[in-house]
This record gives sequence, structure tokens and C-alpha cells, in this order.
Amino acid sequence: MYLHLGCDTVVNTKNIISILDLESTSVSKFSKEFFKTAEEEGFVRNVSEEIPKSFVICEENGQSVVYITNISTKALMGRIKKYKDF
Repeated sequence: MYLHLGCDTVVNTKNIISILDLESTSVSKFSKEFFKTAEEEGFVRNVSEEIPKSFVICEENGQSVVYITNISTKALMGRIKKYKDF
């Protein structure tokens, strides 16, 4: 199954490692370091044209990718659960 993240971007649900709320995780020192490293190494893809609400970490072709989206974690999980138990 595929999950739409915004801006014509879809990911295979089998590749999803984590779906996290941007606001609640961005206050952590470790999260800030994670994002800084991911951005420096080119792993971050912003698929949001609006204010970002969440991020999805995926494993694609042996490489981690961080998608930043304006869709809430609740909405993303709702889309997944609608079609299968995740």
C-alpha cells in the first residue's frame, strides 16, 4: 500500500520507519541534531507547500529519507489504518 504525503509524493508503507509530530519532537536536542545531520547529508525532502506538521522517516534503497509534510500524524495514520492494520 502507498501513502500520499503531499505534493505528488507517495511512499510505500512497507518502507515507513516512523511517523512523528514535528512540533512535539522538534524541541528535543537529539531531534535537532538528527534534522541537522539529515539536512547536511541530503536526506530531507520537504513535500509541504504549507506549514509543516509532521515528518515521515522511510528506508528507501538502503538509505534513510525524511519527508516533511503538512499532513498531521493523526491524518496519516488514519489513512494507513483505513486500508490495513499498521
